[in-house]
Amino acid sequence: MERLNITKIKQMVKEGKIRKSNMSCFMCKGDLENKNTTFMVELDNCIIIIKNVPSQVCKQCGEVSYSNEVAKQLEKLVNSVRNAITEITVINYTEKVA
Repeated sequence: MERLNITKIKQMVKEGKIRKSNMSCFMCKGDLENKNTTFMVELDNCIIIIKNVPSQVCKQCGEVSYSNEVAKQLEKLVNSVRNAITEITVINYTEKVA
């Protein structure tokens, strides 16, 4: 499970780790495969879990990356529940981004 904060997401965009799926792994240059993964981010005292996120996962090292569109949707989803009162929020990506 990927555990990131919003700063890390923006850093991943700058580093090119969030990119189109036809590229090789940023870390080891291995082949990527399309998979649904679980994205987790910790904001202040809240943990947000987003299930079924379309991702590219390296077959060799397991590094997870996202397309630009998915990264934008993740940021929107995180921002939409950022001020939730609960300590943990779970979102199904495929139900919210359709």
